[in-house]
Amino acid sequence: AVDPAATPRVGLKSFPQTLPLDDREVVLTFDDGPWPPTDRKILAVLAQECVRATFFLIGRPASQRPEMVRALAAQGHTVGHHTWTHHNLKYMKAEAAIGEIDKGIAAVEMALHGKATATPSTPFFRAPFFEITPATLEVLQRRGIAVFGADLWASDWIPMTPAQELKLLTERLQIARKGIILLHDPKAQTAAMLPAFLRFLRDNHYRVIHVIPAGAKTVTDRAQ
Repeated sequence: AVDPAATPRVGLKSFPQTLPLDDREVVLTFDDGPWPPTDRKILAVLAQECVRATFFLIGRPASQRPEMVRALAAQGHTVGHHTWTHHNLKYMKAEAAIGEIDKGIAAVEMALHGKATATPSTPFFRAPFFEITPATLEVLQRRGIAVFGADLWASDWIPMTPAQELKLLTERLQIARKGIILLHDPKAQTAAMLPAFLRFLRDNHYRVIHVIPAGAKTVTDRAQ
């Protein structure tokens, strides 16, 4: 359970601290959805392995594919926020950046609950490109929204084969030993790589930790 008041910013690629994970514990996060062609494959693989992940959704595609947003939540995954159009917040004034964030939150909330509100039911946010100004960070902290970075990533924005992506990610994880992992669910290579990656985690005795907001009614899942 993540309490934004206690841990307002996590992820060593961007911030000094991260989640208090034990050795061989990982958090799976997916950015830039919803994207039904690959999300359906990813959901099937996660369900088969009894693993839950966090999806940071972009508002505009969420508004176009609300049924996919609801499917993610219905299967127990955590739904976070990733702006309205994936603009780089670092180059926006704080007021405009917050507007971009809030429009994205409202679209996801509309898809999930039928009500457009800038108060997120899950107060988790990730900035596109991990770039955000200190002023915008302060606004989010005052509003009780935790900002997620990552501890390691698969670099899946670079074209490569699923096998190459698997090798890159597992080598990085063997060095880091734990952490918040960044993946992108619209990437076909990532969807294709995921079954082998989850087998690697299982065979090497990693645990996938499901992050939820503090005070949520569900419990943290630790899937072997």
